[in-house]
Amino acid sequence: MATLIAMKRVSVAEAKNTLPALLHEAESEPVEIVRRGKPVAVILSRANYDRLRDKNEGLWSALERFRAKHDLDELNAATAFEGLRERKAQSRPVRW
Repeated sequence: MATLIAMKRVSVAEAKNTLPALLHEAESEPVEIVRRGKPVAVILSRANYDRLRDKNEGLWSALERFRAKHDLDELNAATAFEGLRERKAQSRPVRW
């Protein structure tokens, strides 16, 4: 997933012993399986899998889905990128 999501991480042994519970958790958020501390697999819901496989989703429908899922006022987009870019005293000239 390109989107950085805080996922639950479990070892292969734990996944083997708790698979039914992990499948239930995966319906709401992905579960990462690690072997010797390295990620090897992710369990995700069928709905998320189908969404990732859908190559026909365009930008507009993805934007609508994002807006339905997130409260834009709560995200405070005006300050979301503060401090990410160093401000220079002089900017580059812009040609029109």
